[in-house]
Amino acid sequence: MSKRMFGAAAILAIACLAATFGGLTPAFAGLGQPTDGELGLQLSASPIMDQITSLYDIVNTVLIIVVLFVLTLMVWVMYRFSEKKNPVPSRTTHNTMLEVAWTIVPILILVSIAIPSFHLLFNQYAFPKPDVTIKVTGNAWFWENEYLDDKVTVTSNMVNDEDVLRAKIGDDAFDKKYGSLEGTALTEALYKDSLPVWSEDHKLRRLEVDQQIAVPINKVVDVLVTSNDVIHSWTVPSFGVKMQAVPGRTSAVWFKATKLGTFRGQCSVLCGKLHSAMPIVVRVVDQPVYDAWMAALKAKDRKKAQKILDDDAAAHANQSVAAAE
Repeated sequence: MSKRMFGAAAILAIACLAATFGGLTPAFAGLGQPTDGELGLQLSASPIMDQITSLYDIVNTVLIIVVLFVLTLMVWVMYRFSEKKNPVPSRTTHNTMLEVAWTIVPILILVSIAIPSFHLLFNQYAFPKPDVTIKVTGNAWFWENEYLDDKVTVTSNMVNDEDVLRAKIGDDAFDKKYGSLEGTALTEALYKDSLPVWSEDHKLRRLEVDQQIAVPINKVVDVLVTSNDVIHSWTVPSFGVKMQAVPGRTSAVWFKATKLGTFRGQCSVLCGKLHSAMPIVVRVVDQPVYDAWMAALKAKDRKKAQKILDDDAAAHANQSVAAAE
């Protein structure tokens, strides 16, 4: 029995190693977007995410110490009390100090985890006065973002393979090339032909939306989350926010973005066949850029509003390249 259990454990360990090192190269997490082979949490861009990362490090440190201690203890016991080393087994059944220790030490470990955990929980639900309030509504399958103070709504739909190809070659050329295809054949052709376009445009496949939303840097943003149909989840990892969007109920979460850039998230609750088609893209910009973007939205010029965000992103990308050189 023990041999079968040990063999199964060995097979599982080999499978995990093969999956980890055979398919993806482990990599440190990036800022605002997922990374292939990602290890750890995405980099922080808000005070709450700073605390989440700190708690994550504390818990993992405790786990590593406990695992190493138990492993060392097991190896020592197997060696010290083997039949060869200890032919006459001990009859000891109780040890007061040992029993007190293995009761008190786990309590102290749990307290060391609980204190920062409760501190984080309190801060997550201690809402500062908001500078911007956004009501986010999940739909099957897109997001509606209503800026309550400015009476502006931005609808974000995912940009798919067909969209980027039509933008690249035009509607007529697209219909001529792909009009006769359908089903799996169409999906495979679009996927294969769109990959170079995604790379050329420096965009992330299945994480782009037609209209991004924006927030000003270092401002408190309250997000009211609800749904029109099924349960969704509004999640942006680098902000440390994740809130269920439940029909007939409005929940709240807040964040204060402390870094400029583009931050991506997704619906993280299985909500239906197009669950993977609900990305979230939030642009963190300087206040003047945010004001210009909002003015364009109020003027109902959505193309200009998106161009303002695109130009700002390009400017910051050029600055980053220049700084790296």
